[in-house]
Amino acid sequence: MTKLLGTVTAALLGLTSLSVPAAAQELVVGITVSATGPAAALGIPERNVVEFAPAEIGGVKIKTVVLDDAGDPTAATTNARRLLTESKADILVGSSTTPPTIAVSTVANEQGVPHFALAPMPFTPAREKWTVVMPQPVPIMGKVLYEHMKKNNVKTIGYIGFSDSYGDLWLNDLKTQTGPMGMTIVAEERYARPDTSVAGQVLKLVAAKPDVILIGASGTGAALPQAALRERGYAGTIYQTHGAATHDFIRIAGKAAEGVIMASGPVMAPEGQHDQALTKKPGLALNAVYEKKYGENSRNQFGAHMYDAFEVMKRVVPIALKSAKPGTPEFREALRTVLISEKEIPASQGVYNFTEKDRFGVDDRARILLTVKDGKYVVVK
Repeated sequence: MTKLLGTVTAALLGLTSLSVPAAAQELVVGITVSATGPAAALGIPERNVVEFAPAEIGGVKIKTVVLDDAGDPTAATTNARRLLTESKADILVGSSTTPPTIAVSTVANEQGVPHFALAPMPFTPAREKWTVVMPQPVPIMGKVLYEHMKKNNVKTIGYIGFSDSYGDLWLNDLKTQTGPMGMTIVAEERYARPDTSVAGQVLKLVAAKPDVILIGASGTGAALPQAALRERGYAGTIYQTHGAATHDFIRIAGKAAEGVIMASGPVMAPEGQHDQALTKKPGLALNAVYEKKYGENSRNQFGAHMYDAFEVMKRVVPIALKSAKPGTPEFREALRTVLISEKEIPASQGVYNFTEKDRFGVDDRARILLTVKDGKYVVVK
């Protein structure tokens, strides 16, 4: 009898699904972030912000499925495939750092699924069609740093960065932009994300006596060379990328953080923006809910990238729904098309104008300069 009841129940459920297609009622957003491992300082706030994701968009329920890849590209690949095959995701989001983000992009482009990257990444034709990137591109963020250097008569630069694709992005951009500006790179050093010491690299940098040093790192790992350079007596200005702009950086670097010059997205200081700035309202909204739950000064750029992915979805999903239903290849293609056709999409970290070739979609409105004074971030005017 029990077996028969189960069969009847299954049949009834089947009829229900036929009369009201599940795909029409739910849109699955599959997310992989580095909630553990060396990049946890990035992945945890990204995971936290999912709590504030909209429950529905365009009348369709949003279901989020979050997995942890611990910053490992192989795990990110596995997660992306699981999210597509088991969770039937129509949209992929992630990951927290460049190497696993590239891995997710590869899967998304193989399977034809829209992908919101949460870390800067290099593009190839094989990874270009289905991926858009929420963080600002390195050339835009780098330019504001190099212009500050030039303004302060810098002639020589030292570099230390992660020994991975994120470090490569910054070193390549540093070389590309600073040469024509009359600056010379006199020392290059690299270190791995899990390293606990950079003593050898720092000694070489200090010996080269550069006017300034750029650290191409992200998360709490960016504080390691910052502290080591000051401990070894380096007195020049130290620059950091937008990957370091968290309050954890100040906590870990301590007094060594004082005076750093750091590129950042506007979400770190929306209060200072003029009222016409399209990034002000979403930045204030995110910081209000995030700091209410996680404490004063818990705002960060990484959670903002996740928030902005959903801000973009709120704009593009309703348009895509007019031509197709979630759970179909037609919906995914419609979403891809809308992503690169909608203009001036405001979010906390920038105003997005994605195109077929510009997968970052932001401009100078997506950056500010910060320094640390008395243990607090202050906007550099």
